[in-house]
Amino acid sequence: MSKKIAVLPGDGIGPEIVEQAVKVLKALGCDFEMEYADVGGVAYAHHGHPLPESTLKLAKESDAILFGAVGDFKYDNLERRLRPEQAILGLRKALGLFANLRPAKCFKELTSASTLREEVVSGLDLVIVRELTGGIYFGQPAGTEVRDGLRTGFNTMIYNEEEIARIGRVAFSTARKRRKKVCSVDKANVLDTSRLW
Repeated sequence: MSKKIAVLPGDGIGPEIVEQAVKVLKALGCDFEMEYADVGGVAYAHHGHPLPESTLKLAKESDAILFGAVGDFKYDNLERRLRPEQAILGLRKALGLFANLRPAKCFKELTSASTLREEVVSGLDLVIVRELTGGIYFGQPAGTEVRDGLRTGFNTMIYNEEEIARIGRVAFSTARKRRKKVCSVDKANVLDTSRLW
């Protein structure tokens, strides 16, 4: 049975990267059905919104999403809800994509190419597990306003115990497949949200 992939190239380097990724997928010889859609700045230019309903519908109906990149300086002055980056946040929220796994590995052959000292970067092999749908990206209130005559920006960081538990499960599950170590980074000496974590 064919697997459906929503291909969302986006902006900037996104189309170039996605083009190469599609070549790799085709070289695998698997039976993938690929359907393209606009996302980010190009979607705003063509549809008036960075995440059109048609793109979101395609993403929900697909087995996987191949996402390029979004953002372009020409959209910097758009109101926040129309900026290209809102496409990423919208997809995360609508699809419940709360965990971001970022592997970081330095191959022996590349240790001398790093800006870090070789003894620091040698043997680097870790996975950063980042929570994506709680916290400061989605907390309300958020915005900008004038306070005491100064432009002021504010965001609200909110987490509930289920959001924390589910990302914890991802982190520990990932660790079980590796070296069985988890390091949780927080600011519990200052932040109430970190104390809850």
